[in-house]
Amino acid sequence: MVAKGENETPGAVWFRTPQRRRRTPALSRDRIVAAAVERLDREGIDGLSLRKIAADLDAHATSLYWHVPTKGDVLDLAVDEVFGEIALPDGHPAMDWKEVVLAYMHQLRAMLLRHPWAASLAGTRPLAGPHALERSEAVYAALARAGFSGATLAAAAAGVSNLVIATAATQAAWASRPESDSRDALRSLISERQDRYPTLAAHLEGVLGDWESQFEITARVFIEGLDTERR
Repeated sequence: MVAKGENETPGAVWFRTPQRRRRTPALSRDRIVAAAVERLDREGIDGLSLRKIAADLDAHATSLYWHVPTKGDVLDLAVDEVFGEIALPDGHPAMDWKEVVLAYMHQLRAMLLRHPWAASLAGTRPLAGPHALERSEAVYAALARAGFSGATLAAAAAGVSNLVIATAATQAAWASRPESDSRDALRSLISERQDRYPTLAAHLEGVLGDWESQFEITARVFIEGLDTERR
């Protein structure tokens, strides 16, 4: 039995047998998750608690425990909820696998930037909810149709998600503070120490380039590398 409000193993909500209801509660898991996503968008992970969600829903905290015994459950459910914003490809065999994978990468990145808290959670918690698994299935299917299999397939699929999650998490971290001030400070530091960082100084604008261009180049090079491996 999970203690009320206690954190537990990440992803446990997907593997725990749901409690049987003796009556129909006024709250629902869907309402709780929607409120959690809104709060996470406003205040981030540190600003989330079952007590605060209950207040947002004008309910008592103990009424939430029937649906979500722990904060960890809420985090896992919230991550899966926002993964549902990513459109699924139609899965037609004629679709080029590179188009499917690139579209997924761009949509995953856009979702993670809309919900900056989700990037850190996606990299540290099991993505075992139905929305996340459906998107993983689509990526695996596209790569399998292209001829990837076994360890190479697993590595390619992991690389797709890990690349996007890592770059989105980095961008979200910079966005949490005045980015222009941080960039100016870094530019000054490198310029003043050109003798120690000659390559960085020579390519300063590339180092401090815009996020969109850097991601486009990174994603294209990654996909081209996968295609070379496939052939």
